[in-house]
Amino acid sequence: MKLYCGIDLHSNNCVVVVSDEEDRIVLERRVRNELSGIVELLARYVADLVGVVVESTYNWYWLVDGLQAAGHRVHLANPAGNEQYKGLKYTDDRHDARWLAKLLRLGILREGYI
Repeated sequence: MKLYCGIDLHSNNCVVVVSDEEDRIVLERRVRNELSGIVELLARYVADLVGVVVESTYNWYWLVDGLQAAGHRVHLANPAGNEQYKGLKYTDDRHDARWLAKLLRLGILREGYI
């Protein structure tokens, strides 16, 4: 089964979402920004993950570097190129992470350079 991960990153925490090929949520959790905890959280999915999308914020580099070192295929989302439609019913961290995973699944993720 193919899985897709989106991470909505903030200064001291992030929301990690893993979804399947039909956008069913396999994992959804807010965690502290500690690399070991995030890598451990994703470890059971690493073989099935098509990729992990990290939102390009001012503090993305430590997470991208750490996930790559742990063997993940990491994509850096360009926030200006991946805006959600205006007027959506839900706009919060959980749904932002889901949106990133979905863009990857659909093959329309606009990426920044790592």
